[in-house]
Amino acid sequence: MTDSSRYSIRVEVEPAYLDQESAPQEDRYVFSYTVTIQNLGEMAAKLVRRHWIITDANGERREVSGEGVVGEQPLLGPGDQFRYTSGAMLNTPVGSMEGSYELIADDGTTFTAAIPAFTLAMPRTLH
Repeated sequence: MTDSSRYSIRVEVEPAYLDQESAPQEDRYVFSYTVTIQNLGEMAAKLVRRHWIITDANGERREVSGEGVVGEQPLLGPGDQFRYTSGAMLNTPVGSMEGSYELIADDGTTFTAAIPAFTLAMPRTLH
């Protein structure tokens, strides 16, 4: 069990539809998402792995895991934040993403930060 005051990460995500990259007639809907990761804890931590669950409107689920984010394994000191933009492609105009990051604190403790679920939606598809 980890001490939440020592290891606390906030994750916020801002998705956007990429009209120029998408081809709805070919069931190709492209989205970007900008993630802000902030260390609210008392100890520095390095983001070492990511795990995403991407689900489209047909219920098709894809999982993506790997080292770091956008080729980096950022070290976040207390109060630091790291921001990056990445992308996802769906076969439907609406879907969702959620997941987690695995981090290692300076004291060697490994812990997980949840990435809250967010919606990917082509404009004017949701009310």
